[in-house]
Amino acid sequence: MKKLIFTVLVLWLVTSGYAQRMLPGQMGLEVSAGTFSADSPHKNYFVGVALAAMNKRGNYQLYGAEYSHRYASYKGTNIPLETFLGEAGYSFSLLADRKKAVAFYAAITGVGGYETINHGNDMLFDRAKILNDEGFVYGAGGRLSCEVYLFDSMVLILQGRARMLWGTSLEQFRPSLGAGLRFNF
Repeated sequence: MKKLIFTVLVLWLVTSGYAQRMLPGQMGLEVSAGTFSADSPHKNYFVGVALAAMNKRGNYQLYGAEYSHRYASYKGTNIPLETFLGEAGYSFSLLADRKKAVAFYAAITGVGGYETINHGNDMLFDRAKILNDEGFVYGAGGRLSCEVYLFDSMVLILQGRARMLWGTSLEQFRPSLGAGLRFNF
């Protein structure tokens, strides 16, 4: 029985390397997380979920939602800055090996959403008033990613992103680093 299980596992591993990947019409669900700064990644982070729709030549369309949480320091306390974004874009294949086990991509996206400061409270603990406004934000973004197939239906994604947001009273340029998993179906 052990021989049979071992033989089936070896055959599965050998043949799975030749499966077709990135076929037009194939879909993938991506879950990602990352940080905005290296000095406090547990306080300044983002989490997101996205749907990838594969096109010709390994390119794909990307539709996603993201929650980001950052802190601004004020007199020894942290003021929460939260952003809820929707994203739509297109990812272009830059370089890939023949089997597409490892591929590099560049993406261009449009983003829009809502930004809140201190959970909507204008007053701080010392009666200081927050002058920054919360509200709707919009903009554009770019992403460079390295995608490595762990299995035929699971992809590890390492990404560097930059976004330019308008309609915000905080910083407009927002770079970030992250990692994620995509499950193709």
